[in-house]
Amino acid sequence: MTLKKYWQKRKFKETPEPRGKVLKTRKYRFVVQEHRATHHHFDFRMEMEGVLKSWAVPKGVPEKIGIKRLAVQTEDHPISYASFEGVIPRGCYGAGTVKIYDRGKYELIEKAKDRIIFTLKGKKIKGIYNLIKFKGRKNQWLLFKTR
Repeated sequence: MTLKKYWQKRKFKETPEPRGKVLKTRKYRFVVQEHRATHHHFDFRMEMEGVLKSWAVPKGVPEKIGIKRLAVQTEDHPISYASFEGVIPRGCYGAGTVKIYDRGKYELIEKAKDRIIFTLKGKKIKGIYNLIKFKGRKNQWLLFKTR
């Protein structure tokens, strides 16, 4: 529930990214952003606890049942980041182009320390998903779609 790590990693005088703040809302938004940085990947973000809980998903959010993807949890982002698109300048953390791939609402089904189950209701990505934390691996989760 803090943005301290997010703020520490960024040079707000140089990057167009929003500084943001923790906001208590009940909108249950999600966004998937395509990030063409040093390594092309997708960022999956869910509004939760006043911030966007965030995971880098190298191969993208699976849209079919049976596909499992590594999701590496990153620092929380401000909710205002959900609408961010733009170019993060060279020399800044995460330098590269960020574009929104999909966004929408989600419905939380279950949340525990090592498991989150939810339904995504986006324009492209829809269905029931699981995020399962790997035991013994810091910040590594498995993301997959279920029936």
